[in-house]
Amino acid sequence: MSARTRAPKDKKAEAASSKIASKRKASGKIPYRRVMIKISGEALMGSGSFGIDLNTVDRIASDIKNVVDAGVQVAAVIGGGNIFRGLSAAAKGMERANADYVGMLATVMNALTLQNALERQGLNTRVQSAIPMMTVCEPYIRRRAVRHLEKGRVVLFAAGTGNPFFTTDTAAALRAAEMGCDGLLKGTQVDGVYSGDPKKVKNVERFERLSYLDVLSKDLKVMDAAAVTLARENGIPIVVFSIHEPGAFLNVLTGRSPCTIISE
Repeated sequence: MSARTRAPKDKKAEAASSKIASKRKASGKIPYRRVMIKISGEALMGSGSFGIDLNTVDRIASDIKNVVDAGVQVAAVIGGGNIFRGLSAAAKGMERANADYVGMLATVMNALTLQNALERQGLNTRVQSAIPMMTVCEPYIRRRAVRHLEKGRVVLFAAGTGNPFFTTDTAAALRAAEMGCDGLLKGTQVDGVYSGDPKKVKNVERFERLSYLDVLSKDLKVMDAAAVTLARENGIPIVVFSIHEPGAFLNVLTGRSPCTIISE
């Protein structure tokens, strides 16, 4: 399998993303004060086909600790596809709204699991759920979440937006905007955005830089349109990288790991 790197033709997008890249590479410094990381539920499966692999969760927690230790405030949104996918269940006949609610509960399970791993790393954390579950986590309150971040706590946002028909990608973009995050990082199965699935298609193109409009017009399957639009309207760059590379979270922030930057 071969992959060719191509920059988009949009000069404005190229200039903006080049500026971001140059900031990241300058002396290895991190240009972000506060970031949102979107972690898919599938990322927690490790090499399995279902559920949660605790060794993988521990590694992701260690990666997050490295970023916190570097002085960056970290918030996270976690998917639930390793346990339940609402859209897939709806396709099999389950009512879509109910299926999505079950999927939201799966994200809470993942968030509590990651919280435990982070606290074993010595980090202070809070889980906030868009669906109130007072006995296991806090309800989502924006000002309280911001205060947690200011105190150096890692905040894990669970249950998506709390509404059916919205993905956890959209929830990540929404919470990133509400928290005033400087960047939205999406940890995926591959090291950036490709023109097709590199695991299934040969000779796909890998993009180093894209504009929001490129993603939407080319229908690139990196995030849904609502999430990309939210990021664009709030000027939040999206950085796509491989969640499976140990240390990649910090390395991407300092310009030492491959990624795709999506900006204006």
